[in-house]
Amino acid sequence: MTQLRRIDETLSVASQIAPEDIPMLAEQGFGLVINNRPDDEEAGQPSSAAIRAAAEAAGLGYVAIPTVMGGMSSQQVEAMAKALVSAGGPVLAYCRSGTRSCNLWALAEASRGGDPAVLTAKAAGAGYDISGIRPLLDALAGRA
Repeated sequence: MTQLRRIDETLSVASQIAPEDIPMLAEQGFGLVINNRPDDEEAGQPSSAAIRAAAEAAGLGYVAIPTVMGGMSSQQVEAMAKALVSAGGPVLAYCRSGTRSCNLWALAEASRGGDPAVLTAKAAGAGYDISGIRPLLDALAGRA
């Protein structure tokens, strides 16, 4: 199982997970898995369909919002915000390293009025430096 990095009580992020990791996520109380990685980004990575099937078999929700670094659209931010709001419990979001998932979470939270300073601090607490997207966080939160 890949290492989970807890952002806050609602979200943890991780690098690529495998279908066999899903039952452990269910045991840990996660209710939703968000895949932020495009299929075939790297040879040998499990497909979105395989992760979805494992999540559904374990009774977890699953959402795919594939993103690429530096190319996150407003539609992806909106989809992430919607998924987080509708999760009804702790969420695990993953990509290749966890960075995209953390960035997309911060953008989604800022778009919902989250305080950019708090979001940046939460990300840092989990080992992610999102200072590079701080101007965008400020703009989305209406604080620019």
